[in-house]
Amino acid sequence: MKPRNRTLPAAILLSGSMLFSAHAYLAWGEEKRAPAPKFSADATQGIFFDSVGDAIRGERPTLQELRKKIAPPAAAASTTPEDGSKANAGPWDKLISPTSIEDEIKRVKLHYDSVVTQPGPFKSGGYQDARLDLMVMSSLFAIITEYQGDVRWKDDAAIARDLLGRTAFNCNAGTNQVFNEARARKDDLQDLMSGTGLRSGKAEESNDWASIADRAPLMEYAEILKEQLRTATNSADDVKAEPSDVRRPAELLAIIGRILVAEGMDDADDDDYVAFSNAMTKAAQGVTRGLELDDYNVISQAVGAVTQSCDDCHGQYR
Repeated sequence: MKPRNRTLPAAILLSGSMLFSAHAYLAWGEEKRAPAPKFSADATQGIFFDSVGDAIRGERPTLQELRKKIAPPAAAASTTPEDGSKANAGPWDKLISPTSIEDEIKRVKLHYDSVVTQPGPFKSGGYQDARLDLMVMSSLFAIITEYQGDVRWKDDAAIARDLLGRTAFNCNAGTNQVFNEARARKDDLQDLMSGTGLRSGKAEESNDWASIADRAPLMEYAEILKEQLRTATNSADDVKAEPSDVRRPAELLAIIGRILVAEGMDDADDDDYVAFSNAMTKAAQGVTRGLELDDYNVISQAVGAVTQSCDDCHGQYR
């Protein structure tokens, strides 16, 4: 007994459905529509142009001219020159970013808090650590006063510079008087970080680097930064994992090189000394340039140049 063919009824049903759909489509196409409206030329006169040519005044722009008008400004014509500096920026803006300034002030402030705790540890050598911390922060606040970009604490930077700088130079012994003064600066910094601001007072109009920083502590600070930079650039993976750990010490080394030769600093008029300091600044800028290029070889070579410039300088100056 042959099996019954179950596909034939389905085929007949499908064919009928298709015929019905086609008939419906043809019927829809035969529906009568209202004729399109007609307007006289007088009715639209003054509303529409007679031709596209009448709508253009003067010479018609070329396709190339139109493309120039709608093209993006090519990233503001790349305001960053080949040396990585920012156009139309102040001298400090070209060396260090606001983030590096702010992060370093916060970091040093935390260390300063741990140093200025009790008179005993302060007298036993803590005053020396406090002196370095105060001098670093005083220098950074001095930079903020001349920074053209947006950076925190601008309104209080001059007062903070003078207060911290004065106490830094007083921290040459661990007396009770010096400890109390250092603790007062600790409170001032806490007010500043919390947004309260510093007590109003008259500050110097401009930076007098001779009363802000001293060469010996700054060179000690440069050694700390150099070690941080070496640690952060041990490998390409380390650089990619924490690029800010590379940028911050590099940018700080760049400004230290500039501060060391500022007017009023020791040997700032010595050509050899200036050349060593400028070499460190240039090498440190090479590190940040390598970060922008995402080129570990450039970074590694620049770190080596930083170390070499420091070693050359220490051979003659301390």
